[in-house]
Order: sequence, then structure tokens, then C-alpha cells
Amino acid sequence: MNRSAADRIIVALDGMAPEQALGFVAAVPELRWVKVGLELFVAGGPDVVRQLRDQGKRVFLDLKFHDIPATMAGACRSAARLGAELITVHACAGSEALRAAQDAAMDSASAAGHPAPTLLAVTVLTSWDAARFASELAIKEPVASYVPRLAALAASAGIGGCVCSPLEVMALRSVHPEPFALITPGIRPAGAALGDQQRVMTPAEAIAAGSSQLVIGRPITAAQDPGAAFAACCAELAS
Repeated sequence: MNRSAADRIIVALDGMAPEQALGFVAAVPELRWVKVGLELFVAGGPDVVRQLRDQGKRVFLDLKFHDIPATMAGACRSAARLGAELITVHACAGSEALRAAQDAAMDSASAAGHPAPTLLAVTVLTSWDAARFASELAIKEPVASYVPRLAALAASAGIGGCVCSPLEVMALRSVHPEPFALITPGIRPAGAALGDQQRVMTPAEAIAAGSSQLVIGRPITAAQDPGAAFAACCAELAS
């Protein structure tokens, strides 16, 4: 899919209060996509999604739903009714829950007159490193093979894409061509601090590996000039 550089970057509004998030977005009008995660959603509720959409932004609602099928369906129904266009669910909820979530989201968006949302299955959070993943979760299968297993489960259930580490994108893209979306957090421009991310790439590296869109937070939101930082990321992708 042919996207502009600005459309490939989803700016994570993590760590912001609702009024901060709305002010930040207003101050960087070039932003196309924003991510609303648990912290911001719990603080601002559905209204913060509506207000961001009122500013013309497309919303990635990253609440990582993981529950029984009926509850996941209800949550995704409500998220799609808000107009969220990307919605995360945990792949490890299983195929029945994933299908229920997918069907509910599509029906709800259609009834509300919103664009069809893309559900994104979370595979393995980018904060995990391989050693802790094995020892703390007692999962003997390596991350490198566990992630493709979950991605295949999601795809077979009709889910439209995955959230994954950029280090896993190339392998996943070889199996799941577009339009299957691969959305990658753990993006750090050259020289940026890693923070709590362990498995990272630069924006250009991730796109070259097969990412559909990139989630970038603090390298833009904590920059002295967020607009310039966003523009620099766009320029790197455009070049």
C-alpha cells in the first residue's frame, strides 16, 4: 500500500493527561495518526478519542483487549463505535475470541457510519527480552518462533494485522503480505535513548523490513521541538 511518510508514523501520546494530549496534537498539525493507550484512555475516557477525531486525527486505540469472547466482542464493538481505526487485541486470547472481536468491530463501525477498523493482534510485547520471556512466563518456545505462531493464529481468525517488534517484521512479512498490517513500536531514530524498549530499529530500517506503520513516542513527544522531530522522521522515511 502506497502511503505518505506522515501517514506511516503513529505518534504515541503516552504519559500525557487528556488536556496535554489535545494541546500537543493541536501544536503539531502535521500529525495524521495518534495512539491512545491505556493511561490516556483511563484518564480521558471515550471523550478523548472523540476530541482527537474532531481535530481531524486518525486514532489507534491501543487497549490490548484480552478476555473471554463475549467481552472482547463488546469492547471492540464500543471501540469501533468511537471511530477508532486501529484496535489492539491479544492474539493469545485465542481464535474464538479473535473472530468475535473482528465481527463485532466491523458491524459496529458500519452501523455508526465509520470506516472499517483494522484489528491488530498483539504477539509479544516489545519490552520482553528473550531470557526473561522464557524464565518468567515458562514458555519454552523461543520468541522468534512464538511470534509467528500467534500471527498465524490471528490471520486465520480474520484479524487484519499484528503489532510486533521491528526485528520480527521481515519474517512475518514473508508469510503475510500486504494488506496484512504490521505495526511496529520499538522505533528509535538513530541516537535516541531506548527507554523501556528492548527490540528496536530506526524508522527507515523498519519500513525497509516490511512495517506498514511505525509507532513513535518519546523521540517526538519529548523533543524540544516536537514538530521538527516529527518532520525529521518523515524526512528519513521519504529519503
